[in-house]
Amino acid sequence: MTQPLTPAARRSRALLLWFLVIAFVAIPIIEIWLLVTVGGWIGLWPTLGLLVISGLVGAWLTRREGTRAWQALVDAFGGGRLPTGRLADAALVLIGGLMLMLPGFFSDILGLIMLLPFTRPLVRRLLAFVLARNQARTPSGRIVIKGETVTAPSSSPTTPVVIRGEVEDGS
Repeated sequence: MTQPLTPAARRSRALLLWFLVIAFVAIPIIEIWLLVTVGGWIGLWPTLGLLVISGLVGAWLTRREGTRAWQALVDAFGGGRLPTGRLADAALVLIGGLMLMLPGFFSDILGLIMLLPFTRPLVRRLLAFVLARNQARTPSGRIVIKGETVTAPSSSPTTPVVIRGEVEDGS
């Protein structure tokens, strides 16, 4: 049985819904505006050429960076480590590659930011921050970010976890 949503969780879901609606309306408008603007500056055929080249570069970068991200996942699992950052990298590479293959310059810019190895950690940290901030408002508890790892320490923010034991000096 699911628990009823708190008012804060309802507000959070409503905000997410409005954000998605605005994004689905605004992004195509931005894409069309950029295509028309760039087409006006350089002409129809060069604009179409840029779109084809960006799709090909997106496919190539996705394959290259996707292979690297997959190898990092395999190495992490082989070494017995949790690949939290590597999983996020793999997801960002996939999303970034798909965005580069979509026709449009705005999606190309966002896709490049997600694909390039030196900008991907910034996106990963931003995503972890947004997820942690959103999770902190839900009834399931708060999120603690340690490096690249995001963990939930307790199931209820009001019930502390008490571990009884003794402290021994190891020296």
